[in-house]
Amino acid sequence: MSVKRMDNIGIVVESLDVAIEFFVELGLRLEGRATIEGEWAGRVTGLESQRVEIAMLVTPDGHSRLELSRFLTPAVVADHRNVPVNSLGYLRVMFAVDDIDETLARLREHGAQLVGDVVQYEEAYRLCYIRGPEGILIGLAEELRRGARAH
Repeated sequence: MSVKRMDNIGIVVESLDVAIEFFVELGLRLEGRATIEGEWAGRVTGLESQRVEIAMLVTPDGHSRLELSRFLTPAVVADHRNVPVNSLGYLRVMFAVDDIDETLARLREHGAQLVGDVVQYEEAYRLCYIRGPEGILIGLAEELRRGARAH
């Protein structure tokens, strides 16, 4: 049996409202918010007595979702938000955008900071990494010719 699809990527944040605002500005749509708690939730994650506020955002094509979580209990135990791109574990989320310069201009108004430079890969893409809310590492890719796909 093979995987059907990837349902979502989850990111733990301190401020759910700030993170939602940032990703909505990027172009995702807020699908819903909820508080997750109870015995079943603790059994899934291995965290007893967890209480988590979540927000689910969806990309414009409807195929990809980003789950933002703010843990109320238990307390967050580690912080990996400002590690460099060659660190083990979670690296970044990459989004395909129509116009990288316009997207950067909009996101800078919401605190985004360019990590390096906007670069061009052959005749296929313009690419960059930014730090979004709370230092979350995000990749942006602008397709320059039809048929190219971001990875």
